[in-house]
Amino acid sequence: MRDPSDYNVRAVERALQILECFDDRHPERGVSEISEEIGLHKATTHRILTTLMNYGYIERAADGQKYCLGLRLSELGFKVVRRMNLRKEALPLIQQMLDQLGETCDLCVYDHGRVFYLDVLQSRHAVTVAATPGQRLPMHCTASGKLFLAYLPADVVSQALDVKLTGYTPKTITSLEQLHQQMEVVRQQGYSVDDQEFEIGLWAASAPILNQRGEILAAVSVLSPTSRITPERSQEIIQALTETTRLISRRFGRT
Repeated sequence: MRDPSDYNVRAVERALQILECFDDRHPERGVSEISEEIGLHKATTHRILTTLMNYGYIERAADGQKYCLGLRLSELGFKVVRRMNLRKEALPLIQQMLDQLGETCDLCVYDHGRVFYLDVLQSRHAVTVAATPGQRLPMHCTASGKLFLAYLPADVVSQALDVKLTGYTPKTITSLEQLHQQMEVVRQQGYSVDDQEFEIGLWAASAPILNQRGEILAAVSVLSPTSRITPERSQEIIQALTETTRLISRRFGRT
């Protein structure tokens, strides 16, 4: 039987070697540094870098001379998250939280500047919240959206907020300065809240599922009509929510 590596395409191997030479110690590299690192001719290195740039996998660094990994890689990473065992690990615990609280719960991920609902577990109340899997919601005015903005890398957040912040209700934050202030609060407390910022009469809280490096994989939210929310009830929901996401995060290596 032939060695599987016999089927490798040399040009693809070189492109992968270039991508893998970037790490925490070397987030930015120049052409000469890359070619020396992987033992490739400088002109060939430059051609491959240009191709990777054209597809968004490599970007120019701030100085305009060096290179860094591109946002396209983050998008691929989130696609992997969506097909991994996230549902298998998260849904049983989310179902337990639904049984405890009796409110609609959802599991969502970040997707191209929007919040994407992977799963929605509906409340059994007569008055409930309309939410469906596959639905995409804005970032700046939803509990899960603000959570992603607080935890995602700065370059991803900058791209996600490079749009007009639409005012959906009188409570919607449409100021970037105010939004960044709230993102800092979210980071400090470990959860976010949407009190009628996206839809009048809707309250929601969201907390992150984190991996072992503290990076956000997904968000879990609890949604309720404001008619059922009191200060005591909101604290009950937030406590159950943060405990649930902490348990799920432990399954992904978070201690």
